Parts: sequence; structure tokens; C-alpha cells
Amino acid sequence: MSFFGARPAASLEPKDIEVPNLPTDSTSSLSFSPTADILAVASWSNEVRLYEVNSQGQAVGKAAYSHEGPVLGVQWSKDGTKCISGGADKAARMFDLQTGQTQQIAQHDEPIRCVKYFEANGQGMLVTGSWDKTLKYWDLRTPNPVATVQLPERCYTLDVVYPLMVVGTAERQIQIFNLNQPTQAFKTITSPLRWQTRVISCFPDATGYAVGTIEGRVAIQHVDDKAAANNFTFKCHRKDEPAPSKSSSVYAVNDIQFHPYGTFATAGSDGTINFWDKESKTRLKTFENKGGPIASTSFNHTGRIFAYAVTNDWSGGHVSNKPDFVNKVFLHPCKDEEVKKRNKK
Repeated sequence: MSFFGARPAASLEPKDIEVPNLPTDSTSSLSFSPTADILAVASWSNEVRLYEVNSQGQAVGKAAYSHEGPVLGVQWSKDGTKCISGGADKAARMFDLQTGQTQQIAQHDEPIRCVKYFEANGQGMLVTGSWDKTLKYWDLRTPNPVATVQLPERCYTLDVVYPLMVVGTAERQIQIFNLNQPTQAFKTITSPLRWQTRVISCFPDATGYAVGTIEGRVAIQHVDDKAAANNFTFKCHRKDEPAPSKSSSVYAVNDIQFHPYGTFATAGSDGTINFWDKESKTRLKTFENKGGPIASTSFNHTGRIFAYAVTNDWSGGHVSNKPDFVNKVFLHPCKDEEVKKRNKK
């Protein structure tokens, strides 16, 4: 199924502001603080750098800390006082903005691909997903995991909107958890999409989730089986070749991020970003940056700023790691007409 109302691509507006003084290697993950306009930028250079966005919309360096290997995911505590990251050094680390101190808070047997913070019954918890085929839950006040869950395969992506957690693994497996019973998936399915899962993002109301794959498709899935009639898939991040070939180039969907309004953005290896409304099945906006793939994105807590990383996303394998690859992060000021839901047709 395709979205209707597609709009022609438009070049980036000049007021998208570039973030200065990035780490020296490609950007792996972006995350805005849930309480302030502070952006965390994680990198393959083993660094996490934090930037504060001032009233003029410009990003100013605020702090930095390091892992002992490439950083693969970054997240914030609910109160915005701590930045948490996981990496290829098999560790998760937490940076305290108030003290400037960093400490290791989690450990796996293989690289940590995903870190997500949530609060259950007023208690802050961290969940880490690893290529060692496990999830681990951590109480940040204690050094050992409070629980470990065996996954069917390596963790590639996970997202949490309490009490919903959805985990995507290798071999297209998807496990759905109710975090009130966090040690047992209540549903395990094979992805409705035929190719490798790249990203999963939960709806803001925790009723479902979106799945993106390496093959330029997105699936909208609802948790409740009674809402299955509202599930659908659509193609995106593809480029049609001119006649007479009539073939299409297909690109990975690298990231899906939901806006506070409930609309969402997809970012792809084709260097294109799309804003969508799943309720009216409408593409709200398309814009592209020809400098390179979009690897990661993040909305700020008000939904007024959209950060995106133009960088090597490794979709081309190691041969794509050229010395002159683009590595930039931009801040896009969101207009209501770009992100507000449309009336259903």
C-alpha cells in the first residue's frame, strides 16, 4: 500500500543550521534531551558530544565523554540530567550533566546496540540490547543487572514507550513486551516485511509501532489483534530510474522518529527525509540533502527542532568508508504544516 498525496522533493531550506565541531568519524546516533534543547551526538570515533541549542537556533558545544570503542546508541534519562550510551566496547556509560562525571553502568558479552531508559512505578530503569542475543535490565543504583532476557537473535533495534517495548532482532524476529512483566515477551512475530529490520519506533500512545527495513519499506503495526485491520505497509526511500529502464533504486530506512503530534519522520540511505501522517496515509513533506545518507534523526521535546545526521551509514559496506565522506548534523526548524495531522480523506 502506498501513501497518497505525495509531494515533490524540495531542496533543504537554507535556514537549516549546521552543528559545528562534530566528532571526527561518522555519526551513529542522535538524541535530544526530553527536558531541554540539548542534543547528544554519538560517533564511530568512540565519542559522545553534547550541544546546547541557543535561542538563535545555533548549537554550542556543552560537554563530551568517551567509550573505548564506537558508540552505537545514545539516550537520556527522563529528567534530562544524565546521558546514557552503549557501544562496541560492550559497555553502557552514563554522563552526569551536573557533575561532569562518567561511569560505566552496564556490561554485555558483545557490543551493545541499543540503550533505552524508562520509569516503572517511579523507578528509573535502563534496558540494553546486545549482539550477544540478550536484553538486560539495570537499576542504575546497583552494578548488576536485575534481569536478563534471552532473545531469539542479535538485537538490532528496540524502542520503549512505557509500558510497551518492541525489539527487532536478526532473522526478522520481533518481540513485544509489556514492561509490567519485563522478563517474558507476550508476543513474538516474524516481521511483516521480507527484508532485514533496520529500525523500530513505538507510537507515542504505545498502541503500536513502525518497522523500517533495508529495502525501503515501512510497516505500521498495532499491538492489539483487534486493530490488525489498521496495519499496513508502504514503500519509501526509492528512486525510479527514467525510461526505458523503469527500474527502481532501493535504499535502507535508517531511522523512524515520532513527533509529539503523532506524525513521524523516516530517514534513508538515499539522503531523503519524509514526514508522514499514518492516520490519513499522507506524506506531509519531503526534503533531501544530496551530500549523503541520513543515518539518524531526533525531534526535540517540543517538536519544534528536528536534528538529522548526514553521514556514512555503512549501507555500502566498508568500501563506502572513503576519507572524504560527508559527516554533518543539521537542525531543521519544524513548521506546523510539516508535522500536523491532516484530515482523513
